Amino acid sequence: MRQVFVYRYPEPAPPTLAGYAIRFVINAAGLFLASAIVPGIEIGDWQSLLAGTAIFAIVNMLLRPIALFLSCCLVAVTFGLFVIVVNALMLEAAAWTAGQLGLAFRVGSFWSALGGALVISAVSLVAQLVTGSARGRRA
Repeated sequence: MRQVFVYRYPEPAPPTLAGYAIRFVINAAGLFLASAIVPGIEIGDWQSLLAGTAIFAIVNMLLRPIALFLSCCLVAVTFGLFVIVVNALMLEAAAWTAGQLGLAFRVGSFWSALGGALVISAVSLVAQLVTGSARGRRA
C-alpha cells in the first residue's frame, strides 16, 4: 500500500500596522541611501523623503502589479532581470507624482532610476535578512 504525504504550508500572518510601519521605514532608508549614493536622485528635505516614500509605496501597490503583468513575457525571457527595469519605472513614476505635488523629490534620468532601484532593493534585502522576516507577498 502506498502512502501519500501532503505537506501544508503554514498560513501567512495577516498584515499588521507594525509590519507596514517597518516596511515604510525600510523604504525610506532605501530612498535616503539612494539619494546619497546615486547621482541624479535628489531629495530636498525630510518632509519630501517621507511623502516620497508614501508615494513610492502607493505607486508600488497600484501600478507595479499591472506593470509586471504586462511585462511578464519580458520578465520570463530575461529570467527575472526585467523586474529591475519595472522597479526603476516605479521609482520614476513616484518622482513624477512627487514633482506634480511640488515636493523636492527628483529622479534625473532612467539610469539614475535604475541605480536607485538597485540600491532600494539591496537595502530591502539586507533589512529582510537582518530582521528575519519574509514579506507576505513578493516584492
